[in-house]
Amino acid sequence: MKQVLGCLRRADQDFHMIQPGDRIAVGVSGGKDSLLLLEALALYRRFSKSPYELTAMTLTMGMEPFDLSGVQQMCDRLEVPYIIKHTEIGRVVFEERKEKNPCSLCAKMRRGALSDLCKEHGFNKVALGHHRDDAIETLLLSLFYEGRIHTFHPVTYLSRADLTQIRPLVYLPESHIIHMTRQLNLPVVKSPCPANGYTKREEIKQLITHITQQIPNAREMMLSALQNQDQYGLWEHD
Repeated sequence: MKQVLGCLRRADQDFHMIQPGDRIAVGVSGGKDSLLLLEALALYRRFSKSPYELTAMTLTMGMEPFDLSGVQQMCDRLEVPYIIKHTEIGRVVFEERKEKNPCSLCAKMRRGALSDLCKEHGFNKVALGHHRDDAIETLLLSLFYEGRIHTFHPVTYLSRADLTQIRPLVYLPESHIIHMTRQLNLPVVKSPCPANGYTKREEIKQLITHITQQIPNAREMMLSALQNQDQYGLWEHD
């Protein structure tokens, strides 16, 4: 966990993610990224200079099978409260709306539902499990499919919800998340989403893999570009 916590600490310091007294909800999908984030934030409480509260939150999608018993046991071990909110988002997207490109609508509905749940329980921040490779993939998705230079920011204030999104794993490579998930035997829940593995993001992921076969340090250079304030400054920090 040394590398994980090191990346988390760096992100916290660079982007001032956590302040004393924060009430942070971790959005736990059941996937590897959010589970490792939960594990890391639970450990980080021990030596962070900013004391904070931590709670895990999961939105079900109304799709089966989706067994969260392992996640509940993990939360019990970490002494982190766990809130599960049952929704019908998956049914709405795939059965009622029958979306040909379901990811955008699904993400929008999940963001709204998670924000509402956070405010209902009095949290001022929500932590999401996006990592370094997610940021790079989002950059290329925006470039190729939207014609703009854009990716998510490590800290985003949502004014309508009066809620701040933080992404503490933005410096962590996905390859290390996979390694730590296996080493810690985290209780990953298989996604019941019919589109899982068949998205534009998956295509971009494969493209980046191909690029790095020719340019081994391509991921590091793209991350550096995100932080280059003399050009785009997408990830400005002190």
